[in-house]
Amino acid sequence: MSGNPTDPSAPQITRPSVLSLAIKEKAALYAAYMPFLRNGGMFVPTVKPYKIGDEIYLILALMDDTNKYPIAGKVAWITPAGANNNKAQGIGVHFPEDETGQRAKLRIEEILGAALRSSRATHTL
Repeated sequence: MSGNPTDPSAPQITRPSVLSLAIKEKAALYAAYMPFLRNGGMFVPTVKPYKIGDEIYLILALMDDTNKYPIAGKVAWITPAGANNNKAQGIGVHFPEDETGQRAKLRIEEILGAALRSSRATHTL
């Protein structure tokens, strides 16, 4: 009986997890943004378990920007519970090379401006 959702031999279709992240202030954006990833990326606090390479659909809201940024990215990094230096638990989502990833990266870097060169601590490196 293939095609039956209760049949263990039926192929499993995995859909990307959907996560929403609303950044309310520039300091929070600075702490979450990952400019060292080739296409840019964002740290997303979550307690849900993920693996490197998992597909994530991120809905990103940036401060006063009325646009939402839907991004189909991949988990590039995991900060586990109880990480060193009291880092927040969560995942790093690598933006895709497509237009959605580029749009989000450009908008974030436009908001952050000179702060990108700061040496302040972040949720990432």
